[in-house]
Amino acid sequence: AEECPFFPSIEDSELCMSAVVDKLVETPGITRVVFSQKRDYEYDYEQVRMLAGIGKLRNQLIKSQILLALSSLGRVFTGAIGARRNFEIRNILYNRLRSDPVAAYVELRRIYRQEKLEAERLQKGDAATGKYVALLESLLNALEKTELMNRAKPHLQDYKENDRTIYHSVFSPVAKPDFMFTRLMASFPQDGEEIDSYTVHGTDVTVFKLPSTVQYLYHIIPPEFKLSEDKYELLDAAKRIISEHKPTRSEFIDPERVRQVFHNVGSDLVEELAAQRQLKLRSRETEELAEILVRYTIGFGLIEVLLKDEKIQDITANSPMGRHPIFIVHQDYDDCMTNVVPTINDADSWATKLRLMSGRPLDEANPILDTELLVPDARARVAVVGEPLNPNGLAYAFRRHRDKPWTLPLFIKNRMMTPLAGGLLSF
Repeated sequence: AEECPFFPSIEDSELCMSAVVDKLVETPGITRVVFSQKRDYEYDYEQVRMLAGIGKLRNQLIKSQILLALSSLGRVFTGAIGARRNFEIRNILYNRLRSDPVAAYVELRRIYRQEKLEAERLQKGDAATGKYVALLESLLNALEKTELMNRAKPHLQDYKENDRTIYHSVFSPVAKPDFMFTRLMASFPQDGEEIDSYTVHGTDVTVFKLPSTVQYLYHIIPPEFKLSEDKYELLDAAKRIISEHKPTRSEFIDPERVRQVFHNVGSDLVEELAAQRQLKLRSRETEELAEILVRYTIGFGLIEVLLKDEKIQDITANSPMGRHPIFIVHQDYDDCMTNVVPTINDADSWATKLRLMSGRPLDEANPILDTELLVPDARARVAVVGEPLNPNGLAYAFRRHRDKPWTLPLFIKNRMMTPLAGGLLSF
């Protein structure tokens, strides 16, 4: 959707929804839909399946005998009434159903109520109206069986004509800038209760309590998701240039030094590209963009963002990658799931970097790798498990080290021992 003049979104655009439904009918078996426009907006299998269900139903209805039945009804009705009814149903089946299925359902229900009242008024004298009511009822029943309508039904009392807000409760794309692999559920949960929020090094952290699970949701919006479109283009161009350099093993022996070198190169590159595009950047903005660039080239992406939070104790990325979000153990809220979904590309990239940094193997003969990870403002112990011990690919566990070591007064403060026990051990 690079050339698209508006923001591509299934939930906000009739055009996007109808285009996706057409593609799903043309090519059955699609499991993921991605709109690319500066950021990538990705709809997962569950959401795609709902749209595919609508496309399949529309196809079945068009190919079935319903339109023939309409033609026969058109002849039975007196000219204008028959033509109007024929047009109404054809418009719903051909157009409304693929671009706005909720509106199609509401319109069908309205027509059904009107025709039912008309049939009751005429009593049993008009067989054609009775057939038309039965036809409308069968269409409504078919629509109600779709998963999309099941999800949307509880919100129908707030529905207004031509208002697509209802789709926000059904569809929620995962967003990511197109220069990074990791996906992020950027939108807040509809039914979540906010219980805490704070900021860590420019990253907005919000903790939600969800009614459907005992785990809290640790929701982050990192700095790279708050950039302007001009800065995205700048970063994308800089990443393409800087990624042509392949770091050698000797460079990775001293991670701090290589990170500083890449930061300096990235900072100069960002300034040069900004000057070419006549984009004015403050020194603070240049530093921020260079930091993001380093994070997504030789760094560990959003793992680094999570590790910067002192309240996070453990980070777990389970296999298969792309199916599950990252889970964390939080100092205040224990086990939490995050809105960060790593991909297979992430897992492979991390594994390569950890091999280079540790000098240890990670393959089928050595399926476990334990090493230490040093990133700015954090230090962590990493355990990687691969095939054949883990048949679904690579899985990661990061245990964050405390920035300040434990002391006896700190143990006492956290009620882990009594002052007497602390004094005795000290003595």
